[in-house]
Amino acid sequence: MANGAAPGTAAAGSAWTASLDSAVLLDCVQEAFLAVDADGVVRGVNRVAQELLGFTSDEVCGRHLDDTLQPEHGGPTASALARLFAQAPRLPVRRNVRFRHRDGHYLPVRAAVSVITAESGPLACVFLTDLSGQASAEERADRNDTFLATLLDSLSVGVGACDDTGKLVVLNRAAREIMGLPGIGPLPTPAEIATSVAFADGGAEPIPWELTPLPRACRGETVDETVHVRVAGRSPQTFATTARPIVGPDGQRIGAMSVAHDVTAIRRLEQFRACQDTVDEILTSSASITEVAPTVLRTVVTTLGWPGAELFLIDERSGALRAAGHWSAEDLEDSGFFGHVPIRGEAITGRVWDTGQAILLPDIAAYRDRCTDYERERLEVCLTHGVGTVVAVPLRNGSTLLGVLTCYAAEPELHEDQLVVLLSGVAAQLGAYVALHRAEQVARQLSQVQEDFINLVGHELRTPLTSITANSRMLVDDVGLLDEEHRQMVAAIDRNATTLQSIVDALLDLAHLDSGRAGIEGGTVDLAAVAGEAITAARLIAADAGVRLEAVLPDTVPLPGDAVRLRQVVDDLLINAITYSRAGAPVRVELTVDPATAHLCVADLGIGVPAGEHGRVFDRFYRGTNVRHHGIAGHGLGLSLARTIVHLHHGTIELTDNDPSGTVVRLCLPLRPAE
Repeated sequence: MANGAAPGTAAAGSAWTASLDSAVLLDCVQEAFLAVDADGVVRGVNRVAQELLGFTSDEVCGRHLDDTLQPEHGGPTASALARLFAQAPRLPVRRNVRFRHRDGHYLPVRAAVSVITAESGPLACVFLTDLSGQASAEERADRNDTFLATLLDSLSVGVGACDDTGKLVVLNRAAREIMGLPGIGPLPTPAEIATSVAFADGGAEPIPWELTPLPRACRGETVDETVHVRVAGRSPQTFATTARPIVGPDGQRIGAMSVAHDVTAIRRLEQFRACQDTVDEILTSSASITEVAPTVLRTVVTTLGWPGAELFLIDERSGALRAAGHWSAEDLEDSGFFGHVPIRGEAITGRVWDTGQAILLPDIAAYRDRCTDYERERLEVCLTHGVGTVVAVPLRNGSTLLGVLTCYAAEPELHEDQLVVLLSGVAAQLGAYVALHRAEQVARQLSQVQEDFINLVGHELRTPLTSITANSRMLVDDVGLLDEEHRQMVAAIDRNATTLQSIVDALLDLAHLDSGRAGIEGGTVDLAAVAGEAITAARLIAADAGVRLEAVLPDTVPLPGDAVRLRQVVDDLLINAITYSRAGAPVRVELTVDPATAHLCVADLGIGVPAGEHGRVFDRFYRGTNVRHHGIAGHGLGLSLARTIVHLHHGTIELTDNDPSGTVVRLCLPLRPAE
């Protein structure tokens, strides 16, 4: 044994330690190791350090740190080493530094430095721990955090999350906008939210922050509910909100999250659909626009949640725009707000009147410096009553402007385009109603004129006409007392008096049927027999015109009706077909029956009806343009009278084109009495 030391003694242990090869010993250490003297020269480096930094022992040992490893630690190497060796710490001093790798990049490490005394002088022992994996993980975490924050901010839905204590930890940009908060900045506390945001449940009942979905989910609830949010200076919004607890791997609740989707536009659309249905019901049961206007406006204003609205109509006689009605909450009923007379081209109502285009002003106060005196007066009235937003839309009937619908709100709307479209829909309903009632009024006036004319014909023309006809017949009977010239004059008087008499009789007959003063006789009629008799009677007229009558009739077709009136209809249809047919052409009459209806068709190959005039042939006094062009006589009452008689029999009559030319008139009559 060396030095004669006894085994197991301290001296023997020191001897064994001294005999160890320090280089081999350091290569067995799992951490990278450097030994540096007080001058900064590397005196030793183990295998792990060589692998970590890429330098061999020969490349760094005996050379200054700054020549190879170039450590970065926030100051000059020499001064740092001087302080280290002056303090000579026995316990390791730990610092995060970066050493240069052989390939040129810098490696982040944790350095544990202590000073020992060696035979050649003090040495700094440096153990290095590679931090590149940790730095990479931290970089990935930062990148992931940035990505997640960017992702959340790009969402159109509001996302919020809290920890298990209810403290907000996430609030994306959309959620901040919902609460009226800046896009960036510290997260608010529940108390701060409660001071600036008002919440209500699906039934519009106010609720505190603690009863909103996120805090409830934090307490363990799963929430899927509608929430209304109101921020000062902004119209209310509606959100479909989902909130869920967040549970950790151990099953413990660690927080909660919520997602809020803005459904304000969808809900408003649903409300306006119901509003339009209600407006339809109101308009259907009303007698005049002035009577119905307040009720309609109340429906619109209630749907919007706005304080008031008014309706203006253009007067047909003067062309002026006048108030037709209004509705508002009590605070707008003060004198001066409603009842003003718009000026064309001034203020929002006057400008819509002038341009015919919808206008929405989200903040009328912004127009204070750009107003006429009248506009400034109206603006101040609105602002005094708490109105800050005004929208007006035109009432139209096609291209004709009928009026203006003007609505008032306290705060700007978020979905302005949708609001204008929805209000334009209501305005279209009102416009159609106004146009219809005005058309009905014109129709009533026209009907009264026609009635007056028929009464005039009946009372003022019929009596003298009857006298003229009777005397002309007497003169015709005594033609032997007259010379040829006078006989022709008498014949002309008799012929024209008879024609005029037939027109007067047809007019009076039609008027009596329309008014109900004349009706149809009940009973059973054989339509086949009626048609056959009419055809027999018309054969002489057809022969004179060179027209062939062809008939396909069953033996009998019994149905309820008036034989005289139905014969009148068939006679008129046959006379028309013969009159408008070309010589040599046929007129075909066909009667068919199905289980419920008799169908009588009269078809000719004549001049037909011009395109676009089929819908008017049954109007009184109407005669086709081609008929007038050919100079064919007639008074335009036959088809009108025929339609009236057919309708009184609960039947239908229609006119279509024949192939290749001509007209087909189809008469349909029920085989059984109508209930």
